[in-house]
Amino acid sequence: MPTFLTPNRHGYSVRFSPFSPDRIAVATSQYYGLAGGGTLFLLELTPDGGITEIQSLQWGDGLFDVVWSEIDSNTVVSASGDGGLQLWNISTVASLPHSVYKEHKKEVYSVDWSRTRQEQYMLSASWDCTVKLWDPNRLSSLNTYLGHSQLVYNAMFSPHIPNTFASVSGDGFLKLWNTLNSQRPNASIKAHDAEVLSCDWCKYEQNVLATAGSDGIIKGWDIRNMSIPIFELKGCEYAVRRIHFSPHSMSTLASVSYDFTTRIWDFKQSVDAIEVIKHHSEFTYGLDWNIHRKSQLADCGWDSLVHVFTPRCLQM
Repeated sequence: MPTFLTPNRHGYSVRFSPFSPDRIAVATSQYYGLAGGGTLFLLELTPDGGITEIQSLQWGDGLFDVVWSEIDSNTVVSASGDGGLQLWNISTVASLPHSVYKEHKKEVYSVDWSRTRQEQYMLSASWDCTVKLWDPNRLSSLNTYLGHSQLVYNAMFSPHIPNTFASVSGDGFLKLWNTLNSQRPNASIKAHDAEVLSCDWCKYEQNVLATAGSDGIIKGWDIRNMSIPIFELKGCEYAVRRIHFSPHSMSTLASVSYDFTTRIWDFKQSVDAIEVIKHHSEFTYGLDWNIHRKSQLADCGWDSLVHVFTPRCLQM
């Protein structure tokens, strides 16, 4: 299993490039994100089964999330504890970002890049209880979405429905928004009786998305009728930090948790995880599927380790 150590940096987020099957970005922080700076690592999987560092980029505050551009293979965006987003051009040797977008009053915990061809926007979700929409070519935001009463942990564009995104918050709510209307969400439900830390859209069914909470539960929702969840997955001992639907299977998703585990689920098969992987010794924070290689995952955690692997249950 390819593994990379981020010395004195604690992993928060890992993302495979949408352009290269071997390229990975990892957002990390010093001192568990409580103080100090952050480092953005650009890594490459090697033919001999290892991971090598291409570049490391420093920022003065902790980095909590990262996303690749969907239109430029050399552009990556990080989210930081100082309320900003940093757009980096990794084709240059410059040590400073190409652009910095700074409007949030508190930590930015989530960044996403739109995946529908009609639009090329970024979303930032912040502990200041807002979500902001950005055009990468403008330094001021296009819209600010107010509606959550507590910090917003995650906001994710729909991969199918233009101008649509979901947000989840410490207030327990899942909200669906049209980017053109910042005044009120299209839908709002109390998804968990706990903080909601992550959400993700199904890659095959445009009306399905999932939420994960500090209650250790993952819930699935059909946005056409959100009165009750369409599935509930239980088994994590502590908070579920991040979830991602597989790009290769409609009903498969992966999760990482504060119980140090990475779990693979098939919501059509069982309410229990079909595999539990425990190869971290601290909170597991970051998670991503490789769209280029079926069933390949990367995860990262506070133990400073990045792992790239294919779960046994998906090796077929």
